[in-house]
Order: sequence, then structure tokens, then C-alpha cells
Amino acid sequence: MTTSIDSNVIAALWNMQDAENAGAARMLSVARRQQHLLVIGPVYSELMAGPLRDEAELDQFFAETGIAVDWKIGEDVWREAGKAFRDYAQRRTRGGGEFPRRVLADFVIGAHAVLGGYSLLTLDRRHYAAAFPKLKVISS
Repeated sequence: MTTSIDSNVIAALWNMQDAENAGAARMLSVARRQQHLLVIGPVYSELMAGPLRDEAELDQFFAETGIAVDWKIGEDVWREAGKAFRDYAQRRTRGGGEFPRRVLADFVIGAHAVLGGYSLLTLDRRHYAAAFPKLKVISS
């Protein structure tokens, strides 16, 4: 089985001050023993935008951990992400909330996982469970 990893798990792993650091390390350790792990291109890009890593360090991290990077995003993923993002925006504004706070990348990550038949390792269970009810979400 394959598990896709959300950027928040890896970001928490790299930040020793993050309250989720230990949980992220535990989740990744268990997943690495049981699953084939991957991230999608937007996760790689989000991690590269952080202050703690550059491209060479990211490549080294993924090579050392055996986490694959899936660079290809098909039309089906973009369509599914768009539908989920639309539904989220409608739920948020119907509930009296402001304009959506989520970014499209979150929905691309979820759509890629659900359409690929992957589980998703994330620290944000509530968001992904609401946006993708059929997605198997693994969280601490």
C-alpha cells in the first residue's frame, strides 16, 4: 500500500520546537515500516519555500528516507481538487465564514491521494476528512 505525506508532517518533523514534532516522527516511523511513501510535487514545493531546507537538502532527505516524489499531476486530480475546493468555499461562506483560508495545494494533495487509492499522512485530519470523505486519513 502507498501512503502520501502532507507537507505539515515533514515540516513538523524538521522543527524541533513544533508541538507536533514527536507525533510526526512517530507517524513517519510507523508508516515507513508498513508502506511505500510518497509526496506530490506541491508538497516538495511547499517544503522548499520553508526556511529550513533548500533543493539539494530536500533531494537528499527524500533519497535517504526512501520517500518518492510524484511530479505528475493528471487532469483528473486537477478536476477533483477544483470540486473539493469549490465545495469547501461554499461550506465556508454558507456558514457565515470569510473567504476560504485554505490554499489550492491542500486540495491537490488530497485529490491526488484519493484518486491514487493512497492513504494520507497529515496533521490536519479534520480538513481532509471533510474535503475528501472517501480518503483514508492517518493522523496523530
